[in-house]
Amino acid sequence: MTLPTFIFGGLIATLYGAIFHLVRGGGMGRMLVYIILSWVGFWSGHFLAEQLNWDFLNIGTLHLGISTLSSFVFMIFGHWVFLGRNPPKL
Repeated sequence: MTLPTFIFGGLIATLYGAIFHLVRGGGMGRMLVYIILSWVGFWSGHFLAEQLNWDFLNIGTLHLGISTLSSFVFMIFGHWVFLGRNPPKL
């Protein structure tokens, strides 16, 4: 993986985490959790697709399709496990 691929992937993963935070809401702590989960999911998906030779919406050497799906799965699962237990007070 090249440095530009890593930087572009990091920007995309951060954008996914920020968008998820915008939709789900919360404070700065939640935004940090969403961005970390997005990064972990994004790069896990990328390396999984690389190992299994899956080609779905690739941009250069970046497996964007599988990485995107994996990122959102990680964020949804993380929200459900870590943050979804305390419903907001009305």
